[in-house]
Amino acid sequence: MAGENQTGVTEFVLLGFSHGQPFLFVLFLAIYLATLLGNSAILALVSLDPRLHSPMYFFLSHLSCLDICYSSVTVPKILANALRPQATISYGGCLAQMFFLMGCAGAECALLAVMAYDRYAAICQPLRYTRAMSRGVCMAAATGCWLWGMLDSAVHTLLASRLSFCGAAQLQHIFCDVPPLLRAACSNTRPSEVALHAASVFVGLSPFLLVVVSYLGILATILRMPVATSRRKAFSTCSAHLLVVALYFVTANLNYNRPSSGYSAAADTLVSALYCIVTPMLNPLIYSLRNQEVRGALRKAVRGRGTPGS
Repeated sequence: MAGENQTGVTEFVLLGFSHGQPFLFVLFLAIYLATLLGNSAILALVSLDPRLHSPMYFFLSHLSCLDICYSSVTVPKILANALRPQATISYGGCLAQMFFLMGCAGAECALLAVMAYDRYAAICQPLRYTRAMSRGVCMAAATGCWLWGMLDSAVHTLLASRLSFCGAAQLQHIFCDVPPLLRAACSNTRPSEVALHAASVFVGLSPFLLVVVSYLGILATILRMPVATSRRKAFSTCSAHLLVVALYFVTANLNYNRPSSGYSAAADTLVSALYCIVTPMLNPLIYSLRNQEVRGALRKAVRGRGTPGS
C-alpha cells in the first residue's frame, strides 16, 4: 500500500508561496548573490593570502564552502518557483534537496565544533598546537565533518523515501525539509521522528556541548592572562566564531525542535529561511567585521598591493 502511494506522488506543491512572489524573488536573489559574493571572497582570501594559511582559516574556508552549498541547494529553486503561478518540486527533486540540505546541516554542526576545538588548542595549549592541529589532522577533521553530515542525511532521506502521501501532496513550506514532509505524510512517521530526535542529540546537541566546553576552557585561560592586551587579542580571535555558533545553533534548534502545538506555517517558513538562507549570508560578514586578519587581507586585496610583506 505504501509503495503504491509513493509511486503515485510525482511532485509536491509548496504552499509557502501563496503571497508576494515578486517580492520573494527580489529578496532571495539579493540574499543569494550576497551569500555567493561574501563566501567566495572568504575562499579567495584564504587561498591567496599566506597569512591566512593556518588551521583556523582552513576550517573557515570549509565553512564558506558549506554556506555556498547550503544556499545553492534551496535558493535557485525558490527563485524559479517565486515566478510561477504554482510553486512545485518533483518527488525526486524534493528528496535530493532534503538530502543535501541535511548533509550540509550535519557537516556544519561538526565543523563548528572542530573550529571551537582549534581555538581551544591555540589558546589553551599553544606549545602543542602545531602538532595537535597539523595539516594531516586538519584534512582528516574536515573530511570527517563532510562524511558525518552525508551519513546523517542518508538516514533521514532513506526514511523519508518510505513515507506515503494521500491525496494532494502539499508542503506548507518554500523548500523540502524533514519537518514539513512529516506533517504532510499520511503513513507512520514514527521512525523518521525518532531519527530526527536522535540527530538533534548526536548531530546537533553533542557538537554544541563540545563548543561550550571548549569556550569555557578558553574563557578560563583568557582570565588568567596577566596582560590586558593579550586577553583582548585572544578574545577577538574567538568573538566571530562565537557569533556564528550562536546564530547557527539557535536557528537550527528552532527549525528542527519546534513544538507541534501552536504550529504556524508562516513562522516555520521564517525560521527555516533564517537557518538555511540568511545565516550563510551573514557568516562571512561576521568574520569580515570581527576578524582583524580577514579585514587586513581584504583591504590589501582591494588596494592591490600585491603579496603580503612586499
